[in-house]
Amino acid sequence: MLNTKNLSPKQLSAFTAAILAIPISLGIWIIRPDITIAFISLIVTFLGSYFLIGFVLESFIYRKIKLIYKFIYQTKASKREETYYKYILPQKGIDEVREDVEKWAEQRSAEIELLKQNEIFRKEFLQNLAHEFKTPIFAIQGYIDTLRDGAIENREISLRFLENTAKNVTRMVNLVKDLDAISRLETGEQPLHKEYFVIQELIKEIFETLSIKIDARKINASIKKGCEFPITVYADKEKIRQVINNLVVNAIKYGKENGQIIASVYKTDEEHVLVELSDDGIGIAEEHLPRVFERFYRTDRGRSRDVGGTGLGLAICKHIVEAHKQTMHIRSKLDVGTTVGFTLPTKN
Repeated sequence: MLNTKNLSPKQLSAFTAAILAIPISLGIWIIRPDITIAFISLIVTFLGSYFLIGFVLESFIYRKIKLIYKFIYQTKASKREETYYKYILPQKGIDEVREDVEKWAEQRSAEIELLKQNEIFRKEFLQNLAHEFKTPIFAIQGYIDTLRDGAIENREISLRFLENTAKNVTRMVNLVKDLDAISRLETGEQPLHKEYFVIQELIKEIFETLSIKIDARKINASIKKGCEFPITVYADKEKIRQVINNLVVNAIKYGKENGQIIASVYKTDEEHVLVELSDDGIGIAEEHLPRVFERFYRTDRGRSRDVGGTGLGLAICKHIVEAHKQTMHIRSKLDVGTTVGFTLPTKN
């Protein structure tokens, strides 16, 4: 049986014209059994029906479909689009057009959902940003007002207030620097200066730099056994230093005393290396894991503003890693610990 599901306008016109012409010519042949007259009636009826049906379809159906296409794409047709509307679109069947419209509707629905999510993130970001700035600003304002009200006469109090003011100013400066760093990474204004270096040596340097903080909490920081063999990566060394330094600092803050921080390095294939930093600290609840790399996002348990930081550290790490066209991930379990990892290229 002939499939009429996806007939073009011309094919549909021809099919309908044939349905009309064949019975009419057969009827004429039955009334007057003359093959010439029957054949002529077949041709005349077919051609007349074909052009009439084609005109109707073009004028009243497919012209409307063209308008629908112009509407859904919301654009003034260029020459290329006019060619599409004139020659390609009329060859499409109604079902094909329906499928195109359904695909367009799905795309728009996905775009709308993404816009809604982005709007939620934007509102949260602005709220968090306002809070991060508001806290030190109000503290500074309070110290200054107290000093102006007479506390400046007391040298001990004034010095303490000025020191606290300086700390809050430093906090705001660091916040602005971190926001600027993220902005530059996002826009590509902060170029990468890639070089070859041994990743284990960089990890050891960072452990040594942070040794005072590590020793203060009696934490054992080391490279996992079996991962000591030198592996060379190709990346921006200083930016990767920033990533690892941030991860180690977090592990110190949220790890437990007398605990351990373990760095692991694996060569996953000929072109990539996986670097992971693990602690055995308080961990992160599963519901927070998808959002820990967002700006200012802090989990409810343990990761409060009391431990310092701008709340942008992991966001900066993620942007640095993604600027290298690599990925970052996190695994964690409450009261067990956290592992944060990222990949790096091994060659240009």
